Amino acid sequence: MNSIKPKVYVIYYSTYGHVKTLAHKIVEGLKKTDNVDVHVRQFPETLSDEILSKMYAPPKDPDIPNATIADLEDADAILFGFPTRYGTAPAQVKSFWDSTGKLWTSGAMHGKMAGTFFSTASQSGGQESTALTFLPNLIHHGMIYVPLGYVNTNLFIVDEVIGGSPWGAGTIANGDGSRQPSQKELEVAVTQGENFAKIVAQYLFKK
Repeated sequence: MNSIKPKVYVIYYSTYGHVKTLAHKIVEGLKKTDNVDVHVRQFPETLSDEILSKMYAPPKDPDIPNATIADLEDADAILFGFPTRYGTAPAQVKSFWDSTGKLWTSGAMHGKMAGTFFSTASQSGGQESTALTFLPNLIHHGMIYVPLGYVNTNLFIVDEVIGGSPWGAGTIANGDGSRQPSQKELEVAVTQGENFAKIVAQYLFKK
């Protein structure tokens, strides 16, 4: 059996902190298993400080480095988190992904495992389509998509607002960003991290 722990990168983009909060809970879940080494990165910002200030966006976490192409090459598996923009990934994510052509040409990402988590303004604002529309990026690189499934029973609750789906953990932020991730949403995020770590370790240790 391979004694080296797989490297799992959590790479997220968060404008107002909702996805960042989910990311940290996913990291908590990843570390619960002690099966993987965890690294956290942010997608580089493409908006100017002037625009971000007019959006009242809080500063990015200075302790979390920006993701690089080298990080993608180094990772054995990656969990990508981002808010929706009309049912798809935001421009910051698309811009970064457009820079991965060399990795696509060399096949460097082929066989790496990937998952997604997300934030939307409303229940019907892209909780599943945001993940679905990101899949072509993974497929063109030959990556292996690992969905969350229904391993956390919070996803069956229908008498209160709960973000997330079998595609991955999620939170509903409200149109003005006033709603923060609930306890049940955070529990789903921990479950996704823990489950992802177990699957990655099981798969890679067999190679």
